[in-house]
Amino acid sequence: MSDQDQPLLRITGLKTWFGDPAHPVRVVDDISFDIFKGETFALLGESGCGKSMTALSMMQLVPSPAGKIVAGEVHLKSQDLLQLSERQMRTVRGKHMSMIFQEPMTSLNPVLTIGEQIAEVLRLHSSDNEASIQAQVIDALNAVGIPDPQQRLQDYPHQLSGGMKQRVMIAIALAAKPELLIADEPTTALDVTIQAQVMDLLRKRQNNLGMAMLLITHDLGIVADRVDRLAVMYAGELVEQASREEFFNNAAHPYSRKLFAALPNLGKREQSLETIKGNVPALDTEFKACRFADRCDRAWGLCHTEKPQWHKLADGHQVLCHLYAHDVTQVKIDNIVSLKEKTDKTIKSSKNESMPVYNHVLMQAKGLKVHFPIRKGLFRRISNYVYAVDNIDLELRKGRTLALVGESGCGKTTAGKALLQLIRPTAGRVSYLDNELTEIKGKALQRLRAHFQIIFQDPYASLNPRMMVGDILEEGMQAQNIGSHTTERQQRIDKLLEQVGLPVTAKYRYPHEFSGGQRQRISIARALAVEPDILICDEPTSALDVSVQAQTLNLLKDLQDRLGLSYLFITHNISVVEYLAHEIAVMYLGRIVEQGPVESVLSEPQHPYTQALLSAVPVIDKEHSREVIKLEGELPSPINPPEGCHFHPRCPQVKDECKQIYPEVTQIDSEHQVRCHLY
Repeated sequence: MSDQDQPLLRITGLKTWFGDPAHPVRVVDDISFDIFKGETFALLGESGCGKSMTALSMMQLVPSPAGKIVAGEVHLKSQDLLQLSERQMRTVRGKHMSMIFQEPMTSLNPVLTIGEQIAEVLRLHSSDNEASIQAQVIDALNAVGIPDPQQRLQDYPHQLSGGMKQRVMIAIALAAKPELLIADEPTTALDVTIQAQVMDLLRKRQNNLGMAMLLITHDLGIVADRVDRLAVMYAGELVEQASREEFFNNAAHPYSRKLFAALPNLGKREQSLETIKGNVPALDTEFKACRFADRCDRAWGLCHTEKPQWHKLADGHQVLCHLYAHDVTQVKIDNIVSLKEKTDKTIKSSKNESMPVYNHVLMQAKGLKVHFPIRKGLFRRISNYVYAVDNIDLELRKGRTLALVGESGCGKTTAGKALLQLIRPTAGRVSYLDNELTEIKGKALQRLRAHFQIIFQDPYASLNPRMMVGDILEEGMQAQNIGSHTTERQQRIDKLLEQVGLPVTAKYRYPHEFSGGQRQRISIARALAVEPDILICDEPTSALDVSVQAQTLNLLKDLQDRLGLSYLFITHNISVVEYLAHEIAVMYLGRIVEQGPVESVLSEPQHPYTQALLSAVPVIDKEHSREVIKLEGELPSPINPPEGCHFHPRCPQVKDECKQIYPEVTQIDSEHQVRCHLY
């Protein structure tokens, strides 16, 4: 075998266990794969399956003493990294193998400047003088697209946006020009426009340096666009390996197929998303059969009694599944439908065809503004304002969903809180039916709050960890005088838990005892406890895996159909918008730039920002992809928004008029409107 055919990295039989050796938690359990020079290999799977721990094991960064690598080999070229001491590994990390961690804010040192953090890596792996190192730091920042790198050397992490922090992490990881880069969910917390910039940057640097990359993700869209080969991970082990083309055309493992079927899109609006029943098995189990069997709708006798073996389906495509064993009957093989048939199969929703169609306005905002004062000096005088929400109009109709989309920092969440008077507007009017909310205070406003509730982005942070679920649900009912006595409220709690798909016994447990998806269901149940008409959903699926996201979206759609609820759905996930929303409002720097029916806005976006936003969304079906419109720079500061159209500094179609006058509303048709001088 030539050097060209030799893998850069070869992992064989890797096992990383945690806890008591007598009853270990098998986080990584006997996995093997290769990565070749210059290629991008993806490790795909849901939270908790062991992806990140695989990467940490490769780097010998497993938390000690709780975790331990108990078996396996990790060869970088001819060297087994697991045989190296900690001192020897320090010469490998950064120089030969480097890692971008998932959360840049917690990975960057808050007390060191970004220039110093990059210089640290260079000092460790080179003997260059200080002047040369400083020049290399500037080159590293310039290479990752940080503007004015000479000026930004002295910035601290908290002075940078999320996208900028991620770029600094990439600069640190690539400073010593490693042979292999591990990117652990590098775009999870980023908006689609910044996500596209970061992934393009990684690809460019990869090509320039000729390095290999291990991409850890749960995003099928990124995998479809960015990788050469991939492996699917479930419950600590790999279940499928294939090239990108082979996987997306002929995904073989039932778990892989379920992930595709759970993805929301425009074509599934009239049906329920497919979900994966049950939960991932506990990893302290000593598995003696298929780990996916209890959740698999194609499982048969052998799946519950014997461990499956690897089966080769095509060149480079193999699957760990009994359905492909040689002695399986043709009937069993026929039971495996193609990916396209499975994806196109119509799963009828429980929606009642005779259900009334609602359309009347429940809540309306006119000229809504939220300006936060900036105070300075000894007497705390106001020196300026943060123009978080700056003159927007919104309507929420009964039984309908309005999606509010845009980049982080554009004012989406502030607008939602201002509608509910959780933040008092600076100006404008917010009416609920015949009630002007901006003029109502105290107990009168508290009584009205039963009609509109909010589901927060992080269900764990928004649930009281010291209260049992039953007490959390009852708290709101007591505040709104719902239920004449405890027994009646307990009956309603039982019904709420049943509505959101949780057992009645859940009311006797604490939030930490539930998974992320289950905690989000509890948050939804808490919001429903006071019988609201309107729910503000603030990124309720952003922290969820695709299968749990499908369960949550099915629940929200079903509740809307049965109860006539209205949703303001705040998100940057366009596929969720396609599936759930009726109307969409696109927000940029505190203002709405385009608004209209989902089908109209998504199929024929008019505003250059909307076009750029949609073009940056990674898609699996290449027939529906758009040419990516690359936006230069970052979202401007809401403290000093640009004159004229706020988007003009980044707009590829800017005119002189755009720099001077903010555009008026132009009606594209009776429901679709845009603010842009092009029209």
